[in-house]
Amino acid sequence: MATVLTTGFEVEGADGGPLRGVLRTQSAEDGRPVVVICHGFKGFMDWGMFPKIADRLAHAGFSTISFNFSGSGVGPDRESFSEPERFSRATFSNDLTDLGNLCRHVKGGRLGEVALKPPKKLGLIGHSRGGGTAVNFAGSDGGVDALVTWAAISHVHRWDDATLQLWRRDGRIDIPNARTGEILPIYTDVLEDIDENATGTLDIPGAASKVTAPWLIVHGDRDETVGLNEARSLHELSGEKAKLAVVEGGNHTFGSRHPWAGPTREFDEALGETVGWFSRYLL
Repeated sequence: MATVLTTGFEVEGADGGPLRGVLRTQSAEDGRPVVVICHGFKGFMDWGMFPKIADRLAHAGFSTISFNFSGSGVGPDRESFSEPERFSRATFSNDLTDLGNLCRHVKGGRLGEVALKPPKKLGLIGHSRGGGTAVNFAGSDGGVDALVTWAAISHVHRWDDATLQLWRRDGRIDIPNARTGEILPIYTDVLEDIDENATGTLDIPGAASKVTAPWLIVHGDRDETVGLNEARSLHELSGEKAKLAVVEGGNHTFGSRHPWAGPTREFDEALGETVGWFSRYLL
């Protein structure tokens, strides 16, 4: 098996702080296709399944880039939730800016202090909220050559009216972090962002109809967080240009947990579909 080199990097995030990531590649000098991996809400690049996805794709011949969105809340050790203020003020627009800036760095051949030859092709894979961000980016940017979404959201309006009313009244909403046990505030920055941009740059349905890259939509039929109906909606909006792969028995993370407890049938099926898709359209 070919050796995969792993190199950390840091560039500026959308909130002005650091955006940290990891490049995995067999060679940074041959311009091989790059796949950028986008985690979801309360996720981070080293959560459970994401390093396994990155490693598998790197061994399959791609350079892979994992990163923490600037509002992930995860600090420089890539594990500790040591930047809660950044998490509390994270927005969908900042996520989109982070992804756009990162892709521009990739195409420019440099990730902070890390050099790589500009890739021949670029792929995106996004999970949950990260999937919605990947759709928004791919729908507005012609530089994406292949797209895969796992359990992707189909709209940015994720809360009911009662929750929104209390949130706006109190200026914050508290949510639990199941991994750390902390209660985390989220301020109204994200709501103000949605109010301003939901029908513009954050219009996932509109972006889905404009995606021209080959698009694989992977979703579990037992997803308890983002219903299968959202995947069907994205597929319909794509005008049937995309392929919908429904994983029987798959939940929101396809059976994956953090810390990693080994692969599941559902995870292996989702990953196999993904590697095959990128191999078909990027290699």
